[in-house]
Amino acid sequence: MTIRVLVADDQALFREALVTLLEVQAGVEVVGEAANGDEAVRRSRELRPDVVLMDLRMPVLDGIAATARLHAEQPGVRVLALTTFDDDENVFAALRAGAVGYLLKDVTSARLVEALEAAARGGSVLEPSVAAKVVARVASLPAEAPAPEHPLSGREVEVVRMLAQGHSNREIAAALFLAEGTVKNLVTSVLSKLDVRDRTQAALKARDLGLL
Repeated sequence: MTIRVLVADDQALFREALVTLLEVQAGVEVVGEAANGDEAVRRSRELRPDVVLMDLRMPVLDGIAATARLHAEQPGVRVLALTTFDDDENVFAALRAGAVGYLLKDVTSARLVEALEAAARGGSVLEPSVAAKVVARVASLPAEAPAPEHPLSGREVEVVRMLAQGHSNREIAAALFLAEGTVKNLVTSVLSKLDVRDRTQAALKARDLGLL
């Protein structure tokens, strides 16, 4: 599967560098670029990418407003926020707008490609610092009912805890001394047992079950 990507960033030098980096990645095709949020929405409508890499602070229409418009008008297009800012205001505004992931611009190329693959499959990915904010925000909410028993094995609990911290499959494998394929199977099992569709929802469900 080739992932069709639209890159939206108002900094021309960064945008060009990012396009160059992505064009040499196997399984990734950059189908277009945008210099502001309004252009990102219009270009997405024309090009139908699988994933939009969206900067948040752009002229004309900022990335958060553009994400909300894409989510409403083109729900099949997945938006990954790619920014230099990880403050609470931007993080939660982007996620509320419909972004399926939140990465910082110092992300490695390998991590970025993993995030694109996850987004294209319908999953979510968060920078560890962002994942911590999400878990902390959810943990501060009052519990509506006593946490029910959970269906996960001990190993799956270890995996979901690391997943909630924003770690990739590769990082989880290294920490738990497992093969990456084994971790992938464990993550799939966790999503199935918790009846959720992506990693962010799994983290929230794990919190409700008292696993974090």
